[in-house]
Amino acid sequence: MATTHKTRMLIIGSGPAGLSAAIYGARAGMQPIVVQGLQPGGQLTITTDVENYPGFRDVIQGPWLMQEMQAQAEHVGTRMMWDTILEVSLDGSPFRAIGDSGDVYEGDVLVIATGAQAKWLGVPGEVEFSGKGVSACATCDGFFYRGKKVVVIGGGNTAVEEALYLTNHSPDVTLIHRRDSLRAEKILQDRLFAHPNVKVLWNKAVESFSGDLGGGGLQAVELVDTVTGEKSSLATDGAFVAIGHAPATELFKGKLELDESGYIVVQPGTPTTAIPGVFACGDVMDHTYRQAVTAAGTGCMAALDAERFLAELDFAAHQAEAAE
Repeated sequence: MATTHKTRMLIIGSGPAGLSAAIYGARAGMQPIVVQGLQPGGQLTITTDVENYPGFRDVIQGPWLMQEMQAQAEHVGTRMMWDTILEVSLDGSPFRAIGDSGDVYEGDVLVIATGAQAKWLGVPGEVEFSGKGVSACATCDGFFYRGKKVVVIGGGNTAVEEALYLTNHSPDVTLIHRRDSLRAEKILQDRLFAHPNVKVLWNKAVESFSGDLGGGGLQAVELVDTVTGEKSSLATDGAFVAIGHAPATELFKGKLELDESGYIVVQPGTPTTAIPGVFACGDVMDHTYRQAVTAAGTGCMAALDAERFLAELDFAAHQAEAAE
């Protein structure tokens, strides 16, 4: 039978943002519930080497880091629920969410930490070489390609920014774009075209990734000319797919304000949404940084703001009782 689970703080999503919110919320006595979703632990569970999360001198594994975060959250009093939310009601506190299991989750405050997913090309070899030469985050993985040849696939701001960032590590960066002009802002294009270590391949689409799955990793991207149909192969050590991200906000369409890219709109510098008591943190509201450490930071902010929100409600309730 379906069960109703009640809590002061309901958190949807279990990546660095959701688990950080849970840790702070639990320590504040809010007995949070985390509904883990389709990908428990978030994007870091499909990441291998992590070298940029503070506190670890050696390379650590993404899945291990998320296991430790979850264990810490549970240790301080968080309840983890293996469920996927199908529907939410944001009409007022308590906020309600209905899971795929049929269970109902109610929270006096709601923290949305559903994250975002990188968009992929969907071509042969992309999945097989993921983590072995194919990545969707130059900031995360560019360091591993010091002195090596890399390519970036895309034509918008993200692609140009990733290509420029990679010049910090690689003397040979190639931007591959399927059209004959970029969509990126002009100032970014000017920087790109002026950089001596970057070249652009126009009218080229990636058909597949090739290499040695036995240990050599990615060795080339197979291309097709979008105008002539001519095929070619470009040798490379690393390929960065930079065609955008898709925030997991389908649940909240028509219920919360979203920007043109689908990210939840929050008050600048805060996790506060337009609905009192509803907070958003991590990649679901951050289309700029998208790092584990920034997600964790906004998760902390969401929990602190949620605690203050509940304290103000409690104080108002006590004042009302005293006046009766």
